[in-house]
Amino acid sequence: MPEHSGRSSDELARQILQVVALIPYAKVASYGQIARMAGLPKHARLVGYVLKHLEAEADIPWHRVINSQGKISLSKLNESGENIQRLKLVAEGVMVIGDKINLKQYQWMNS
Repeated sequence: MPEHSGRSSDELARQILQVVALIPYAKVASYGQIARMAGLPKHARLVGYVLKHLEAEADIPWHRVINSQGKISLSKLNESGENIQRLKLVAEGVMVIGDKINLKQYQWMNS
């Protein structure tokens, strides 16, 4: 993971995961939104990198982070080949049509 103004990659990952941990049940946030809230504007890709390398079973609600078009872009699959992120969101009552979520309805702190 890249360095960012002297902060270690572990510290950056921790900042990102602290924000992701705040996303409420049945809400979603975009990579860019998480980056801004973590004090790392314009680093949406870094958020994606951190979440991509997180274990699918992690306690952090990584599955609530989607792209700015409202689409699922992580492809963690279960043994049956189903998208784990999609399954977790649907289980929380988030309507996922194809791979798309209605941001007007489900975005956390809709700004």
